[in-house]
Amino acid sequence: METRDVISLISKIREKVNRFIVAEMVKQGINGIGTSHGDIIYALFKQPRLTMADISKRIHKDKSTVTALVDKLVRLGYVTKERDREDTRVVYVALSPKGRELEPVFESVSTELLDLFYLNISDKEKEDLLNILEKIYHNF
Repeated sequence: METRDVISLISKIREKVNRFIVAEMVKQGINGIGTSHGDIIYALFKQPRLTMADISKRIHKDKSTVTALVDKLVRLGYVTKERDREDTRVVYVALSPKGRELEPVFESVSTELLDLFYLNISDKEKEDLLNILEKIYHNF
């Protein structure tokens, strides 16, 4: 493998990670949630009520994409939407009780994923990898 193959390799790792996450969710009986949906739910675990604009910023997706993702989560019963009483242009999203029940599942899948991801990787290598990826991210 050559250094020029790194972008292809990162893309392939991303695909494998996404497939792993979806497969683990299905094992837990959770269907219909993709990794982008998971990003929204995870953001709501950290802050239980967010505007659509806040979610868009946090998951780095445009507002129209977030709207479609949130609408599916509403249909699946994982989140609720509520308009601001003073400014009806603002929509708040919150986890439903069904959505809140996903937290231990997400934590379990995340732990399994990270254990596999960092298998045979030293702490120093983990730090180096993170530093390099952050530099590359900021290059764009």
